[in-house]
Amino acid sequence: MYKIGLDIGGTKCAVILGEVNGSDIKFIGKSFFTTIKDNSYKTTLSKTEDEINELISDAKLKISDISSIGISCGGPLDSKKGVIMSPPNLIGWDDVHIVEHFENKYKIRTILENDANACALAEWKFGAAKDKNLKNVIFLTFGTGFGAGLILDGKLYSGTNGMAGEIGHIRAERFGPVGYGKAGSFEGFCSGGGIAQIARTKLLELFQTGQKASFCGSIGDIDKITAKDVADAAKNGDELALEIYNTAGEYLGYSLSLLIDLLNPEMIIIGSIYKRCEDLLKTCCEKIIKKEALAYSLSVCKIAPAVLGDDIGLYAALALE
Repeated sequence: MYKIGLDIGGTKCAVILGEVNGSDIKFIGKSFFTTIKDNSYKTTLSKTEDEINELISDAKLKISDISSIGISCGGPLDSKKGVIMSPPNLIGWDDVHIVEHFENKYKIRTILENDANACALAEWKFGAAKDKNLKNVIFLTFGTGFGAGLILDGKLYSGTNGMAGEIGHIRAERFGPVGYGKAGSFEGFCSGGGIAQIARTKLLELFQTGQKASFCGSIGDIDKITAKDVADAAKNGDELALEIYNTAGEYLGYSLSLLIDLLNPEMIIIGSIYKRCEDLLKTCCEKIIKKEALAYSLSVCKIAPAVLGDDIGLYAALALE
């Protein structure tokens, strides 16, 4: 069964042609390109169509050989209606009827799902939860955004209109870094952009008091700082960088405690930044969870990094059915 997968992100997009046979996936061809920042989704969709056509041609297949197109994208979106609704990381993607667009274009069944939900399916079927017979699994994105995909009682739970699991929008503090359009939200503390915001604030405090930072040369360089810059410095022992990641780890712990108490999962799988920086986040995160979560619920819940790596978005798009 040949499938096309689209992983649409705020930073980059991926197109994948895969052959799916039960729990086995073979990547036949894949293509990546930077998300086009022109405030118009149409340019990106046109580029996506070019990549689809090229992948099918290179594989010596026809469009009629493709059984479905799966689209993984950051929310908010309505998976039931196939509509992307103004995601904060995709400026200009307002009320985009993307399922209708591709079904009209290719006459192929198309499925749209929140990226956290799609990644939850992928890690459940093919990744960290594979072959464990688990029925209650949560996947957390921890990259450009911060959201949860929920596998409850053995099936994906997406809510009334596909908006379940948006823990990143919950306000953790009255003030703080902005994520998901809300200051002090969990996404503000637990995302790449959020970590960079925390770093910029801390660096400004540092420079204004005449101090220096190992990972930022001057006050004029503050706006260039990324979460990766901070992580690299933290892994080299920089105290300020470690403090920033400790903060992110603590708020990650608070968010996980909420999920553990509310949903009583068997496993929580965390991707992206947590996967790459588990050594910087885990200790503070676990300290908060042990303090905040119900002991009985925590005793049956394992917290693990995602195992599908940088290709998780590709697996996610192909996992949709």
